Amino acid sequence: MSGAGAPSTQPTDSSDLRVAVIAASWHDTVMGGLLDGALRACQDHSVEPEVLRVPGSFELPVAAQAAAAAGFDAVVALGVVIRGGTPHFDYVCAAATDGLNRVALDHTVPVGFGLLTCDDEAQALDRAGLPGSAEDKGYEATAAALATARVVRSIRSTVVADVR
Repeated sequence: MSGAGAPSTQPTDSSDLRVAVIAASWHDTVMGGLLDGALRACQDHSVEPEVLRVPGSFELPVAAQAAAAAGFDAVVALGVVIRGGTPHFDYVCAAATDGLNRVALDHTVPVGFGLLTCDDEAQALDRAGLPGSAEDKGYEATAAALATARVVRSIRSTVVADVR
C-alpha cells in the first residue's frame, strides 16, 4: 500500500457543483466506510451530493455515464473488488476502471476513482476510511473529483471568455 505522497488540499466551497456519488452495494463494511468518507468530503466542501447505489463495481461505469450525461459536474465512483481464486477479479477491475475512464474522457466530467482493487479483505478495510484504517479512499476520491471539477469549470469559463 502506498499512501505516501497524497496531495494535501484544503476544502473549498463547491456548493455550486452538482455531484453524484455512486456506490456499489457489495461488501457492506467497506462500502459503508467509503461512502461515509465521500459524504464527509462533500460536507467539508459544502456540497449536497446525489447518492446513488448500484449492485456492484461492474455497474459503476454505466451509472457514472448516466450521471455525466444528466449534467452532473462531478461523479464519484465507489466500489471494492477483492481478489478471489478465479480471473473474475481481473475482468471486473479492468472493465470498471476502463469504463470509468471512458466516462470522464467522453463527457469531460471528472470521475473520482474510489474503486478499491485489493488482494484481500484486510487491504480493503485498511483503505476504507474506517476507524483504524490507514487511508480514506472515499474522501480522497471525492476531494479529487471536486478539485478537478473546479479546474474544468475554470477552463471552460476561460475559453468562453476568450471567444467573446
